[in-house]
Amino acid sequence: MPSRTGFLGLGSNVGDRASHLRAAVELLGEGGAEVEAVSSTYETEPVGEVLDQPDFLNAAIRIRTELGPEELLDVCKAIEAEQGRALGGPRHGPRPIDIDLLLLGDLELTTDRLTLPHREVTSRRFVLLPLLELDPELRLPDGIELRSSVESLGPGQRAERVGTL
Repeated sequence: MPSRTGFLGLGSNVGDRASHLRAAVELLGEGGAEVEAVSSTYETEPVGEVLDQPDFLNAAIRIRTELGPEELLDVCKAIEAEQGRALGGPRHGPRPIDIDLLLLGDLELTTDRLTLPHREVTSRRFVLLPLLELDPELRLPDGIELRSSVESLGPGQRAERVGTL
């Protein structure tokens, strides 16, 4: 399989959040995803179905990999499990680590397990801000500029840059 550039979103709101994110970056490198760049970290409010939980620490990373999309997803899920994420918890619930495959080259894909680009990449400030930090000109495979997606978001979804990994 050819080498592709991909973007992953990382999040944690349980335990030592920054430590969980750093460990995920290190483990991804060991799992066949060469980490090329890491965004700043952002303190963000929960969104989705469970709002009564601690704030998240989020970041994005740019990777280079020869793994296929499902293989890369398997690596991400294995790292989540290794870092203590329990299967079967509430969707959008508290978790020590969440690794989302956001973009992988120009792939557009929908399977039972994976949709690329990620369904919520254009609607979540905590995804868009770190992605645009890594690549201000980033576009979806269909040409949509992610910068314009940020501009179209309404108020809410607090995402404050707080540091680096």
